[in-house]
Amino acid sequence: MRFQALALSRQGAVASLELRRPESGRVGQASLGELEQVCAAIHDDDAITVVLLLTVGDGALDWAWSDDGALSPGHLPFRCLELMAQPVVACAPGGASGAGLELLLACDLRVTAEGARFAMPAGAMPRAGATQRLPRLIGRARAAELLLLGEPVDAPTALAWGLINALGADAAAAGAIAGRLAASIASRGPLAVRYAKEAVLRGLDMPLDQALRFETDLTIILQTTADRAEGVDAFLQKRPPRFSGR
Repeated sequence: MRFQALALSRQGAVASLELRRPESGRVGQASLGELEQVCAAIHDDDAITVVLLLTVGDGALDWAWSDDGALSPGHLPFRCLELMAQPVVACAPGGASGAGLELLLACDLRVTAEGARFAMPAGAMPRAGATQRLPRLIGRARAAELLLLGEPVDAPTALAWGLINALGADAAAAGAIAGRLAASIASRGPLAVRYAKEAVLRGLDMPLDQALRFETDLTIILQTTADRAEGVDAFLQKRPPRFSGR
């Protein structure tokens, strides 16, 4: 597949998705359509265990929304990232604001570099989930601070709040950290990884008892797979496991 707004490559069980900054700095129908198309393809590829989302250029996702009708009732931008079976590790060394931050919020793990800043524009209503994902991620009070004041937070603050998961000294260090996180996930059983992501994502919207039962159901299903048997054999034989995704 050939795209204008992004580039897709693969190394082993890791798919790398490079996002190119729109020339106008604004996200529109074309870039959203490409993202949804590539997410659908990755979702259906059982050979991919994890997605590494990278930014090109200065590494900053300082994006705004275009006025080309990219958003419409019923359309949920970036939900395709969130609903992919595979976890998404995002690396944005330069930080993010506006639509770029909303994109990062739909990923599972986020890495940045010293000097990065994160913000939502003051006086503007978010369009792609910030009012919902931010409180779930960092709590209501801190989300309100970002959404209502419009003042940026620096990288150490974002790390302390849980907005990001890891912080590198510079862009190269951040990229290396993100790569190691993706490689660590890729080394694990792909079915267990997918079920864990699904349990977290779906369980957030369930009452606790229901979420616990859902987790148990997924665990029981996993016990019947060839990968689970391979994991046990590898442990007993003291060798690296050879997972097949079945």
